[in-house]
Amino acid sequence: MKQTILARRYAKAIFTVGQEQGKYEEYNDALTAVAGLYSSMPELVDALTNPLYPVDVREKVMAGMIDSMEVDSVMGNFLSLLVQKKRVEILPEIAEAYETMVDEEKNISHGTVISAVELSEGLRQNVQVTLEKLTGKKVELTTSVDPSIIGGIIAKVGDLVLDGSIKTQLAGLKDSIKGRE
Repeated sequence: MKQTILARRYAKAIFTVGQEQGKYEEYNDALTAVAGLYSSMPELVDALTNPLYPVDVREKVMAGMIDSMEVDSVMGNFLSLLVQKKRVEILPEIAEAYETMVDEEKNISHGTVISAVELSEGLRQNVQVTLEKLTGKKVELTTSVDPSIIGGIIAKVGDLVLDGSIKTQLAGLKDSIKGRE
């Protein structure tokens, strides 16, 4: 079960401290790395969350990770606190919420562009510039190819969806023809 609200609270707490110390980007890198390890190693998940292991053993496992990653004392204390409070299982969600806060601080949005064929670099940059003008933010684009849209593109940035696909235009034409009958 996702505990998004709780994850956001923890992320907000460490983000505020990171901002005050001017290390919020460094903390983002550390949280992303720890969350990546946590997600990719089931034995680590077991070592940090299994209630059969005493809390002090779980704390030693986290301390070993903290030492090997060479994070600063504030981030180390934060990660240790997650073990003590038995909140390590929401670590990936905390990292995700934290990254969202960093993106908001830097005025960055993430967007996707779906096209029927691979976009040339020039066209991709034109789409990116247009989306940046529309949103007023820097946009980091992810592109994908879906031949089922026949032609055109579908661009999504946050809540903004621009659907210029031929598939959608044909569906609209079909609906308008049906409406006349």
